[in-house]
Amino acid sequence: MSSTFDATSTTDEVLAGVDLHGRRILVTGVSAGLGVETARTLVAHGAHVVGAARDLAKAERATAQVRADAANGGAFELAELDLASLASVRACADALMAKAKPFDLIIANAGVMASPFGHTTDGFETQFGTNHLGHFMLVNRIASLLAPGSRLVNLSSSGHRFADVDLDDPNFEHTEYAPFMAYGRSKTANILFAVEFDRRHKADGVRATAVHPGGIETELGRHVYAEPGALQKRVDELNAENLAAGRPGFSLKSIPQGAATSVWAGIVAPADAVGGHYCEDCHVAQLLQGDAASLTLEGVRPYALDPDRAKALWAKSEEMVGERF
Repeated sequence: MSSTFDATSTTDEVLAGVDLHGRRILVTGVSAGLGVETARTLVAHGAHVVGAARDLAKAERATAQVRADAANGGAFELAELDLASLASVRACADALMAKAKPFDLIIANAGVMASPFGHTTDGFETQFGTNHLGHFMLVNRIASLLAPGSRLVNLSSSGHRFADVDLDDPNFEHTEYAPFMAYGRSKTANILFAVEFDRRHKADGVRATAVHPGGIETELGRHVYAEPGALQKRVDELNAENLAAGRPGFSLKSIPQGAATSVWAGIVAPADAVGGHYCEDCHVAQLLQGDAASLTLEGVRPYALDPDRAKALWAKSEEMVGERF
């Protein structure tokens, strides 16, 4: 599949000339960063966006520009959603189902990264519970609102290379907790969820994919790079290591560049090209060979696209949330 877009492309460049009037889209995590930019560019092109967030007051402040850019016929509304609480997820899903208005696209954008060890309201390890299980329940509870031709985009990360999912100990009850290991597990789960959701729904014309937005300085890194400039300092250190090892360099993206792959995979790319795959820099990523684990490298680890692993995660997730889909 040819493409004129790459790592430097922005949301507005990807959607240039695209008319989204009449399209209804759900975006989670619209209180900061990528979620806000994703919602902004979609409404600017005429879409009706439902933005979900845990803190509605914060989201209201953060989306002032989103509402301003909706002046050309787009629309924006907020929905309350705390992915770390299954009760909140159920309430949000029930409210959306009660409206009975279909979605053309769901972008599961919200998440946490490398947080200290903790648990969600329901006792799940924080990152797995928030990043995966919350979205797993939300999307499956409203799946009937996805009409033929619609898509699901799960935001994953190159951080999936840190770890495969652990179906025997998802809550770190027997494993020593490591923040980035837990993050890796949750991001691998995001990909595997897309793989199995795509398998289950593609016959009905609904496709799913996972995307890596790139390295971006947003609130997501607050547990790791709290000081201003800390993330760029780490990138400089990595690039010094890359240079010494003869590997390519790594550059941070702007927020519009980071959100570009989400809208590309959800709207612009051919559905058959991205369905069941993992995308980065506005293209489908290559399957990694060997033991390439560095975040400076492109590609996706084979375990994240393993269909049997995806089925097993689905079954484990149903067991954990207490619902069958």
